[in-house]
Amino acid sequence: MPSEAAVAAWARIIRASRSVVGAIEGDIREAGFPPLAWYDVLLELSRAPDGRLTPGDLEGRTLFAQYNLSRLVDRLDAEKLVRRVPYPGDKRRHFVEITGAGTALREAMWPIYAAAVERRLGALLSEEEAATLARLLDRIIRPSSADAASSDSATTSP
Repeated sequence: MPSEAAVAAWARIIRASRSVVGAIEGDIREAGFPPLAWYDVLLELSRAPDGRLTPGDLEGRTLFAQYNLSRLVDRLDAEKLVRRVPYPGDKRRHFVEITGAGTALREAMWPIYAAAVERRLGALLSEEEAATLARLLDRIIRPSSADAASSDSATTSP
């Protein structure tokens, strides 16, 4: 059985995540931008060689379920923020590639996103506290993720 401290930590992780993510999503929406998930996909594509990834690679980097990612890519494609590019030698596969409009949107969103992170987290913690919190959370994340570094897209600057 988990200790009372472990159960309390679990509850606070969930509450903190919901609170901070919800507030940041609200700040981004209030500024007239699309959901944070759009930013995360565009960021991962912008980091990739040639600005493109297979849907499987994108799924692993963003941690979206395949069916959610597929719908999100459909919306981004409809908005001309990404495009599907044929995979060489395999007509059944494709890449998802960021467009110039996708890059411009991601870059326009970052200042709002960065300010929201600062307001909702950075202003509440000292640099040392934030670093300690990041290290503690890494101890929780790393055992359950093969590539925790790439899953940090929601907290990493462009």
